[in-house]
Amino acid sequence: MAKAPETASTRLIYGFHAISAKLRHAPDAVLEIHLSGDRKDARVKKFIAQAEAAGTRMLNSDSDKLDALVGTRRHQGVVAKVDATRRDIKLADVLDSLEENALILVLDGVQDPHNLGACLRVADAAGAHAVVAPRDRAVGLNATAIKVASGAADTVPYITVTNLARALREMQDAGVWVVGAAGEAARSVHDIDQKVPLAWVLGAEGDGLRRLTRETCDELARIPMYGSVDSLNVSVASGICLFEARRQRA
Repeated sequence: MAKAPETASTRLIYGFHAISAKLRHAPDAVLEIHLSGDRKDARVKKFIAQAEAAGTRMLNSDSDKLDALVGTRRHQGVVAKVDATRRDIKLADVLDSLEENALILVLDGVQDPHNLGACLRVADAAGAHAVVAPRDRAVGLNATAIKVASGAADTVPYITVTNLARALREMQDAGVWVVGAAGEAARSVHDIDQKVPLAWVLGAEGDGLRRLTRETCDELARIPMYGSVDSLNVSVASGICLFEARRQRA
């Protein structure tokens, strides 16, 4: 399915989480919203009220047009054209807009753009509400990461923070339970109650969690390993943790 062309100054994002977060933090960056007339539920009504309050231009579209715009059927009935030069999203904006228990992926210093892109794809597939990473000592959302993400860079809010430990404490203050993935932990990911608001924290390739990050977590958990290898790629580990949360919540 071909995707509609974008310009150097604009891009398309889709899905309620991504667009709602953009409306909250940078409403002027949302140039127009295409909304399917097929949806009449309460979530759509609340979203329309948010867009109208921001003064955003709204366009009625059918599902086929939205499919053609973004090259996928996973748009949830809403697509927005936004200013491509403004990407910054705040953690508080995402936390305040959630309508279900939080599920957040935190990446502590991932350096490989392919791994970052793959983590974004995993986060999208698991329905994570955001991916959080430090602004320094991490790869950043570059062109390679965006390409590998295969659209997930526009559906999952990617939040960079200057101080990761402070961001974790902000989540904790908002009632989010912060769990770090660590191979030496006593408890397994399957033993953790993941039905509560939750943030999974995974470390960089080979290095794991930094000391301060580890100490800030509420608890640590390990992924059970049954073979000869002692670690997994960070995107694979992210998928195991996030989908275990979805399994429990189902």
